[in-house]
Amino acid sequence: MAGQILNPNLLLAIPLAPLVGSLVAGLLGTKFLGNVVGRKTSHTVTILGVLIALILSVQTLMAVLDGASFNGTIYNWMTVGTLKLEVGFQIDTLSAMMMCVVTFVSLMVHIYTIGYMAEDEGYNRFFSYISLFTFAMLMLVMANNFLQLFFGWEAVGLVSYLLIGFWYTRPTAIFANMKAFLVNRVGDFGFILGIGLLLAYAGSMNYQEVFAQKEALVSATLPGTDWMIITVACICLFIGAMGKSAQFPLHVWLPDSMEGPTPISALIHAATMVTAGIFMVARMSPLFELSDTALSFVLVIGSITALFMGFLGIIQNDIKRVVAYSTLSQLGYMTVALGASAYSAAVFHLMTHAFFKALLFLGAGSVIIGMHHDQDIRNMGGLRKYMPITWITSLLGSLALIGTPFFSGFYSKDSIIEAVHATNLWGSGFANFAVLAGVFVTAFYSFRMYFLVFHGEERFGKPHHHSEGHDSDGHHEEESHSDSANDDHHHHGLAPGQKPHESPLVVTLPLILLAIPSVIIGFLTIGPMLFGDFFKGVIFVGDNHVGLKELAANWHGPVAMVTHGLTTAPFWLALSGVAAAYYCYMVNPRVPAWFYAKGKAVHTLLDNKYYMDKFNDVVFAGGARLLGGGLWKHGDRNLIDGLLVNGSAKVVGWFSSLVRVLQTGYIYHYAFVMILGVLGFLVYFLPFWHA
Repeated sequence: MAGQILNPNLLLAIPLAPLVGSLVAGLLGTKFLGNVVGRKTSHTVTILGVLIALILSVQTLMAVLDGASFNGTIYNWMTVGTLKLEVGFQIDTLSAMMMCVVTFVSLMVHIYTIGYMAEDEGYNRFFSYISLFTFAMLMLVMANNFLQLFFGWEAVGLVSYLLIGFWYTRPTAIFANMKAFLVNRVGDFGFILGIGLLLAYAGSMNYQEVFAQKEALVSATLPGTDWMIITVACICLFIGAMGKSAQFPLHVWLPDSMEGPTPISALIHAATMVTAGIFMVARMSPLFELSDTALSFVLVIGSITALFMGFLGIIQNDIKRVVAYSTLSQLGYMTVALGASAYSAAVFHLMTHAFFKALLFLGAGSVIIGMHHDQDIRNMGGLRKYMPITWITSLLGSLALIGTPFFSGFYSKDSIIEAVHATNLWGSGFANFAVLAGVFVTAFYSFRMYFLVFHGEERFGKPHHHSEGHDSDGHHEEESHSDSANDDHHHHGLAPGQKPHESPLVVTLPLILLAIPSVIIGFLTIGPMLFGDFFKGVIFVGDNHVGLKELAANWHGPVAMVTHGLTTAPFWLALSGVAAAYYCYMVNPRVPAWFYAKGKAVHTLLDNKYYMDKFNDVVFAGGARLLGGGLWKHGDRNLIDGLLVNGSAKVVGWFSSLVRVLQTGYIYHYAFVMILGVLGFLVYFLPFWHA
């Protein structure tokens, strides 16, 4: 099959299948066209669409591994001079692997949603949204040009806005989705500037044509400065990734996006939207390799996110927010790998993370169902014997997250740490410290949550630690997966005497299917993905960037990597984090209470998320309000309304009041004025008569 060109019609069917399902459920299954189809038809057609996309994606990946490929135009939308605006696909190992991950996780979320959203009035609408989200993400990863990339980029942002604000009657959901939308617009402004710069200097929006102009891009500077165009363009592109992949300081939208139903938390934060930025930078590796400045910028931003977002996970009590902050931290690890030129390690971690993070989110949702929609981990405990499938799958997901040997997270995270240790870019010292310290922090907050939820004293059916439905930020938590989200009187949590219950098969089956790759996918794929030819000709690393080369030189297989890993710092840091969590929350709970009493200032800082929200509110939102208020008061009200609109009306009114005096209604007055007018003409023209 080497050299074979893939069938473009089959490739087109991959994104279109979820789109068709979305249209059927969204148009025929809602009030828009009169609820023509019911719930069963809506979830069947959307699941079938995603299943078709998954099967075709797996077939595509197998064909690509046999040497097949595709890079061509599907539809020519517009030609402006020499510029072609097209819909086109570039199918290689990177895009084919992403297609499989996106469709598999999406299929698991679709199946899970049948149980989770069973009682919700917006059931059909929700299925329509998540299928539409899948379509948008597939268009993004399959693109061969910046126009289609930008379309998919904006489309996932738009659908995430609809999903985060799914329960639109709740003010907190509206606040969260507006926040996500606006923060992403900040990143997208940089993204479109980067695309514009590349278009201006390369004269094309096609990836390969832009990459072919890299010598010209390296030699060009931004007019009026000595800044290299390639550096400015790459940093602008990465600012787009900072918004989409929630990197500091554009990370603030992601924790609040927990206001949406749990299935979209898994979909947005696992395999799809937040990884779009990581995928984009990996796809642009031929450009980023040309600028060490841009790589250092990526490295430092990723390091800050990996470490400092992990700290925030330690003090969260909402089960979904703990997992959300772990997503932020893991995205930081991927970004650090990109900055260290270990693009393949970043994409490898993207893949392994997609499975275990989707598992953890869906596991959290299963716990929420069992706890009757109570999300506070302080009101749980001892769930292991009541929810055995949720317990064991969540444990496997947590072990993968902290990088336990033989689990998928071990191979990807340790590869990143080794690559960062080997790099010598500016900022690599801090990055090395951040990724190592982050290992301990990740293990600590992950197993803090695990022990508080599944082990120890049963704390449910008792008075709650704090007002129900509010987290430490004062935001209203997810009320339910049912239409009772709109019912202010719905009971949350287990009543005295009630016991948790295991979730139905439609919820636990996706957990089992996600747990399998969470354990084994790293062991099976690390060889070809990091040290083989999997990304050959797709990801480019310059000779001056060592990245994974040192690790590759000592590669002797996945078992040998585990043997070596048992003697390295990351393993012992992870083990220390688990031990510390066990001691603090199972053996001696007075320790965290002592830390809280002695470190209230630090706790307050973390509880307020480093005051980033307040800073944004005062500086950016406040500045916008001040500027907007000034423009409204002086520009709109005084200048436009006062002077131009009302002022011109006043001039007309004043002139009319003068003319009105002459309008008496008497004929002899008008005759007198006519005589005066004739005399005036005579006087005016009299000199001409004399002449």
